[in-house]
Amino acid sequence: MQLSSIPKIKHTDSNNFFLLAGPCAIESEDMALRIAERVVKITDDLAIPYVFKGSFKKANRSRIDSFTGIGDEKALEILKKVSDTFDVPTITDIHEVSDAAKAAQYVDVLQIPAFLVRQTDLVVAAAKTGKVVNLKKGQFMSPESMKHAVKKVHDSGNENAWITDRGTMFGYQDMIVDFRGIPTMKQFAPTVLDVTHSLQQPNQSSGVTGGRPDMIETIARAGVVNNVDGLFIETHFDPANAKSDGANMLHLDHLERLLSNLVKIRKTISSL
Repeated sequence: MQLSSIPKIKHTDSNNFFLLAGPCAIESEDMALRIAERVVKITDDLAIPYVFKGSFKKANRSRIDSFTGIGDEKALEILKKVSDTFDVPTITDIHEVSDAAKAAQYVDVLQIPAFLVRQTDLVVAAAKTGKVVNLKKGQFMSPESMKHAVKKVHDSGNENAWITDRGTMFGYQDMIVDFRGIPTMKQFAPTVLDVTHSLQQPNQSSGVTGGRPDMIETIARAGVVNNVDGLFIETHFDPANAKSDGANMLHLDHLERLLSNLVKIRKTISSL
């Protein structure tokens, strides 16, 4: 697919990787606009094609008392306001078949969570909206097996699919990125590396997922060197107090330096 086919996407002729970035979950209008404003300025300065990311609800939680959202319609309206305010496309994840048509009214890209990427009805419902479908590779799946998820989208009459690698389970409480999978998945669809979720440490006894944000630049650099089409980075101005996935998010204050370094690497790789 052509990145330029996404409404409001910019800098598509810059030869940069594209970026999916924002908070894990929409916590309030103020926080979403605050994060979007900062990331839009950084990506405009660096000529990075940008899609604002925010989950309108979180269905996959360790504990019943974990934060799930502020209300579906309220969060989706905030995503639309981000798009209208900053003239950028948006992406959110869906969890049920009924979410597809609902979320498609507000966002430009629908994301299938890793744990649900084998759910045929969900993938087909997303594909039939005509939106770009971002398929997260299951933590339990091989890179090769993702061709079947992509084929479900294509067979539903939608050629616009991405694959996002968010790591593979390594034991019970760690994730690992197998960079051999990137060229494999790029054969099937444009491939994104989810830098922050790849550094999660799930299944903690506390019921709160841990993470290794200190390794974000290491993983991101390796992704760019290995020619990923895009990067996925969750970021927040106060990760310690974020309502979801704070343990593995990048502090917003560190995003500009990280992306500046990655753009330099991209330019070097492109010249080889």
